[in-house]
Amino acid sequence: MRQAVLLGSPGTKRTRYLEEGAKKEGVELAFWDWDTFGLKSGLPPELCNQTLLLKIDPPVWDSCFLEELGSLTKNYEKQLIELAELGEEEEIAFLNHPLAISRLLDKRDCKAQLCKAGLPVTEALREHVKSGEELLYEMSRLHMAQVFVKPVTGSGAAGIGAFRFQKSTGHMVLYTCGYQDEKTGCLVNTKRLRRFTDPKEILSYLDSLLALDCIVERWYVKAEHRGYSYDLRAVVQDARVDFILPRFSKGPITNLHLNNHPGDIKELGFSAKLYEETEELCVKAAGCFQGLRTVGIDILLERGSLRPRIIEMNGQGDLIYQDIYKDNGIYRHQAVMMKEWLYGKE
Repeated sequence: MRQAVLLGSPGTKRTRYLEEGAKKEGVELAFWDWDTFGLKSGLPPELCNQTLLLKIDPPVWDSCFLEELGSLTKNYEKQLIELAELGEEEEIAFLNHPLAISRLLDKRDCKAQLCKAGLPVTEALREHVKSGEELLYEMSRLHMAQVFVKPVTGSGAAGIGAFRFQKSTGHMVLYTCGYQDEKTGCLVNTKRLRRFTDPKEILSYLDSLLALDCIVERWYVKAEHRGYSYDLRAVVQDARVDFILPRFSKGPITNLHLNNHPGDIKELGFSAKLYEETEELCVKAAGCFQGLRTVGIDILLERGSLRPRIIEMNGQGDLIYQDIYKDNGIYRHQAVMMKEWLYGKE
């Protein structure tokens, strides 16, 4: 007997709207709670002796401390390895293979794979920069005035800093949704974008952030529309772009939970050539990682040329509110994938 299964967390929008999509497509979807994962080895009893197709949603983390990102991610990677091993022992197919999801958790590894394929990406510094002073040196050496600093692991703008430095005057500014607790010195992630201009404060923050293992990327000036800069989040499923969402911002970080706002791709007035070029880039990027049937991709369009570049990718980046509250097309497409696996293509 074949069974489609979601490994996730109860009550989340991811769970709710995939279940709704499955219901509309006539797919019976079993649920496996992350809270019970690992309590007993192997599958839950109700899923044993069946051939499974498993979709893996990310576990819910409630920590706001950036120093814990590394350990949380390592634990998640161990769980993904366990799932991959379980898949070999049992009859389990995966919507996204756990090892493919794991590869995209590492921004450095993901970017290296895209570069190997010759795809345009946001350029990263080759050196592993470990302190604020090292960062200033590298920026001066490369004649680079502005960069993004990102923890190698994490999502949702956790720890990301957008940093400008003018060597001739020593002026610097840092935009980030994190801050350094004065009492503990710990870095705390928030849902509020902050702007820092005090060099001593900035360098202290960068020292702590870069100690976490970060990648540093050239800060490209993004395309603008009606006074807002923007980038794009695309969802690619089975080599097809199902959704592209513009994210508009007055600042350098576009994540929507930071009081930025979503748009409609149609209002940007893309030429057919630019739209096709962006879609083609997304499909090629998704194809660089074997075992991924669904992936979220962030794309930057350079101001002026509108040349698209891949910013980063997320093997579990399929939750788009503007889609679930309208057509729920992304999760319905996943339900169709499940139906085809269960019953074959019509």
